[in-house]
Amino acid sequence: MSQRLTIALDAMGGDLGPDMVIAGAEIARERHPDVRFLLYGDRERIEPLLSQRPALKAVAEIRHTADFVAGDAKPAVALRAGRQSSMRLAIDAVASGEAACVVSAGNTGALMAMAKFVLKTLPGIDRPAMASFFPTQRGESVMLDLGANAECQSENLVQFAVMGAVFARAILGLPEPTIGVLNIGSEDMKGNEVVRAAAASLRDMPLPGRFHGFVEGTDIGLGTVDVIVTDGFTGNVALKTAEGTAKLFSEFLRRTFATSFLARIGYLLARGAFKRFRERIDPRRYNGAMFLGLRGVCVKSHGGTDPVGFANAVAVAINLATHGFNERIKEEMGRIADANPLPDTKAAAG
Repeated sequence: MSQRLTIALDAMGGDLGPDMVIAGAEIARERHPDVRFLLYGDRERIEPLLSQRPALKAVAEIRHTADFVAGDAKPAVALRAGRQSSMRLAIDAVASGEAACVVSAGNTGALMAMAKFVLKTLPGIDRPAMASFFPTQRGESVMLDLGANAECQSENLVQFAVMGAVFARAILGLPEPTIGVLNIGSEDMKGNEVVRAAAASLRDMPLPGRFHGFVEGTDIGLGTVDVIVTDGFTGNVALKTAEGTAKLFSEFLRRTFATSFLARIGYLLARGAFKRFRERIDPRRYNGAMFLGLRGVCVKSHGGTDPVGFANAVAVAINLATHGFNERIKEEMGRIADANPLPDTKAAAG
């Protein structure tokens, strides 16, 4: 059991709490039999759920705490008052080396604040960024930041570009990922000072990929680039817009096929194709946003996901831990600093 990859789970996080987390852990265990779990939360609520799953119970250990971070808790308050919370103790397990990674479906702001405070950032990284996959016409792309940093300086975007490219190489297997900065136009003069300064720096840097230039919102779904870089405010709006559009499109299809008998017949004839379509745009498939730039692997699951979605978030954490992702970021940041120290991006904007 000591040779297994150990994952710390915030069992109290998410809209459904332990019911969803434990069921998701069971699915993750079936997919990844060589992992073990540290479950942080209320023993009285976790133990009955675990007893129903003997195979999971054999590779899981409950770490009791009655304290948890509320979904509406402010990050600063959670950081001060939540030292014994299930979220904080799960993060502490990564910091101490007892666990290789932590997964939580809890309060995003609190998770970021705690993870940054406990785990600290990697050398050369000022702020962690939330990154996740996007389905595109070409396959999948990586987008960051998705909400951790509502406001960014140009040097933050430069660091996000490096981390996103390393992620695309390590997880998606792309030898030379293309990188684009999200903007209101593709022309060099478009956008605000921050994005123009970041682009000016990225054009001259020895990146772990190839800088494409500016991309627009329509380029996200087209898959114009492999890595899309933006601030957390814009990224979060783009993410929620994409999720809402997928739901809207699915609902339009459902209503269309219910309009007549012939439409229902058409659906029956094509239901295999529509099943594949639903699977392709299913948000659970892309659940699991990574906090890139920390000295430890921390993955945020959507709070409203189901066990399948949570299991996918656990799989993301396993991938990051087994691929030595943080070491790769450190190597790339060191290589860039040695070859060409990061320029003064604020000066570049002038």
